[in-house]
Amino acid sequence: MAELTFEINEPLDMHLHLRDADMLKLVGPLTSKTFSGALIMPNLVPPITTKEALLSYKQRIKEASKDDKFEPYVTLFFKNDYSYEFLSDVKNDIIGIKLYPAGITTNSETGVASMDVEVLRPTLESMSKLGIPLCIHGETNGFVMDREKEFMPIYESIAKSFPDLKIIMEHITTKDAIELLDKYDNLFATVTLHHLIITLDDVAGGMLNPHLFCKPIAKRPEDRSALLNAALKAHPKLMFGSDSAPHPKHKKECCGCAAGVFTSPIALQVLTELFEKHNALDKLNAFVSLNAQRIYNLSLEKKTIKLVKKDFVVPAIYEYKNENVVPMYAGETISWSIESIN
Repeated sequence: MAELTFEINEPLDMHLHLRDADMLKLVGPLTSKTFSGALIMPNLVPPITTKEALLSYKQRIKEASKDDKFEPYVTLFFKNDYSYEFLSDVKNDIIGIKLYPAGITTNSETGVASMDVEVLRPTLESMSKLGIPLCIHGETNGFVMDREKEFMPIYESIAKSFPDLKIIMEHITTKDAIELLDKYDNLFATVTLHHLIITLDDVAGGMLNPHLFCKPIAKRPEDRSALLNAALKAHPKLMFGSDSAPHPKHKKECCGCAAGVFTSPIALQVLTELFEKHNALDKLNAFVSLNAQRIYNLSLEKKTIKLVKKDFVVPAIYEYKNENVVPMYAGETISWSIESIN
């Protein structure tokens, strides 16, 4: 009996952390090998806020990707005082600008202190006029389980104030965000692999699992169900964005562990497993590629990932020089493997 196979064409990861230096050299190829492109987050230390830093980082990503057919779509770190002239100059070098509320997640200390629309207006008006998308980490500093829900009025305020501005709600985790998607034409969203699978119970319901701890934190079963239902139907305003966020093992397995789940090397295999389980493989290409191509108006070089239903043991750890990172499902067996990349 022939093994079951499935092909994904031009897969895109529309929310990815690659870090820098040796960590970039470790994790970069684990995405560039199987994905056609990825939207890269700018929260380095210091953050990407100048054209020079932007272009230099993009070049380092390309060097780490070597000969892979892969396009790094780079972003700027949001600032209130970007001039129209500056944004006009960098427009063709970026795919969007990422807004972080100050101190809300990894390396966001210099993010936005006030989410008042009038405070944000100078940069947002320029972005709207220039057609530059706004990507937002949508959390308040309230109770951890309510942070995304509390941010919904802010999304609404920006969407109403700037109807021509394309706004992406990044790594959504709640049914409230799914419901908001259909309320405004200019709202879109990404969702991660891990938020389609886990709830807070998987993180802290038994023994604490630091490798599933992330921000925004995994929520309730009803939230996961809403996210999964939208993804399995390939909701036209929803895209795959892994938010794969590598941290060294010693920064995860410690007191005060860093927030982030590392999924890049297994993302396509586990997505295929998940969509097959729910009889929705016919929707996977839209979720992981076509929706993003349409929303961001992307044109991609042909790349086909052929997967086969064959057991794959996830490595316990990935290492390069002095850097290392533990993936989701480390040491476990998943039911799909990558057979070929063309």
